[in-house]
Amino acid sequence: MTATFEKTGATTGTLTFSINQDLQKKGLDAAFNKQKGKITVPGFRKGKITREMFNRMFGEEALYQDAVNEVLEEAFVAALTETGVESVAQPQIDIKSMDKGADWELTAVVTTKPEVKLGEYKKLEVSVEVNKEVTDADIEARLTAAQSRMAELALKEGAAENGDTVVIDFAGSVDGVEFDGGKGSNYSLELGSGSFIPGFEDQLIGSKAGDEVEVKVTFPEDYQAKDLAGKDAIFATTIHEVKAKEIPALDDELAKDIDDSVETLDELKAKYKEEITANKEEAYNEAVEAAAIEAAVANATIDDIPEPMLHDEIHRAMNEFLGGMQQQGISPEMYYQITGTTEQQMHDQYAQEAETRVKTNLVIEEIAKVENFTVAADEIEAEVAELAGQYNMPLDQIKQLLPTAMLEHDIKMKKAVDVITESVKVK
Repeated sequence: MTATFEKTGATTGTLTFSINQDLQKKGLDAAFNKQKGKITVPGFRKGKITREMFNRMFGEEALYQDAVNEVLEEAFVAALTETGVESVAQPQIDIKSMDKGADWELTAVVTTKPEVKLGEYKKLEVSVEVNKEVTDADIEARLTAAQSRMAELALKEGAAENGDTVVIDFAGSVDGVEFDGGKGSNYSLELGSGSFIPGFEDQLIGSKAGDEVEVKVTFPEDYQAKDLAGKDAIFATTIHEVKAKEIPALDDELAKDIDDSVETLDELKAKYKEEITANKEEAYNEAVEAAAIEAAVANATIDDIPEPMLHDEIHRAMNEFLGGMQQQGISPEMYYQITGTTEQQMHDQYAQEAETRVKTNLVIEEIAKVENFTVAADEIEAEVAELAGQYNMPLDQIKQLLPTAMLEHDIKMKKAVDVITESVKVK
C-alpha cells in the first residue's frame, strides 16, 4: 500500500491511502459471513446461501460498504505507520473510489500532534522549597499522633470540652418540619472534629450528660441537599454521655503497643526518624523532578494543542479519579451527591490543568524521541514485575492488559525524565 500525507494546518492534514485487493477479499469474506445469516432464499436453509448465489442475486457490490468497515481500521493504521503520522482524534474518512478489480481509494482528514521544538532540558537550574532536615519536633509530632490513637474514651462527669466525645440523639427541623437525614440516635460525635454542619459542635461545648440542647445552625448556600441550602435549622439534641480521652503515658510499654517491632521508646523514636528522613528525601526528590520537568517544558516551544487532545486528557483524568472512587465503593452519582458538585464542575476543574499535562507529556515524548532510547527485553520484564507488585496482579494478567508497545513507551518516558533530572542543579 502506498500512502501519502499532505499537511493542511499546524495540526491537521489529509491522509490518502488505499485498500488493496488482498485486504478487500478479507473484508468481503467477513462481510458475507455476517450477512448470510440474515438472508432467506427459497431452497436454502436460513444462513446457508452460497457466496456464488449471493453474488448472482445481489451483486458483490452489495458487500462493499460492510467490507470497508471490516478492514478500515487495519488499513488506516497501516497508512499512519507508513507515513509516520500520529493521529490524536477520530479521523473524517471519505471513500474516493471503490471500482471492482482495483484498489479502493480513501482519504482521511487527520488531527495530529503539535510540533514540539525542544529548548534546554539538561543541566537545568531549579529551586525548591522542601526542608529535608528532621527535627525533634517532627519526631515528637509523630509520637503524639500515635499516642493519641492509642487513647481510650472514659465517661466524664463534668461539662464537655473541645476534643471530648458526646453520645447524642438529635432531630433536625426547618420551620418546625423534620427533614430527611436529620435524625440520629446514640451518635458518638467528637467535638471539634468538623464532622457536623459548621456551628453544631460548638454549641455542645459546656453541656453535660442529661442536658437537652437546642442547636441552631444555617446550612451553607452550596449544601449538597438543595432543599436545605441556605436554610435555618434547629436540632433538638439530647446529651446521653460525655467522654474524654485518656492519653496513655508515653513509655516503653506504649511503644511496644504502637509498633510490635520495637522494644523501647528510644527504638520507636529511631524508627520514626528513619521513616521521616526517607519521606522528606522522597518529597525533596519529587519536588526537584517536578521543577526540572516544568523548566524543560517552559524552555520548549509547542504549537497550539488540538482540542481533541485536551478533551481526551480531561476525560482520562476524570475517569482515573472516578475509577479510584468506585474501588472504594463510591459511584460517580454518590460522589457528586456527597460533595455537592456536578460532572460539569469536575470537567471544568480538570480542564484548568489539562493543557499543562498535555504539554508536559509532549515534551517528555519528544525528549525520548531525540535521545533515541531503546528498550531491552529485561527492562520490559522488570516493568511488568513492578506493575504486578504495585497492583497485586499476576504477571500474565499485566502482559495481557498492557501491550508491549505501551510498556516500551512508558519505559522511554521514564528514561526521558531521568535525563532531565540527572544533571539538574538545585539552588
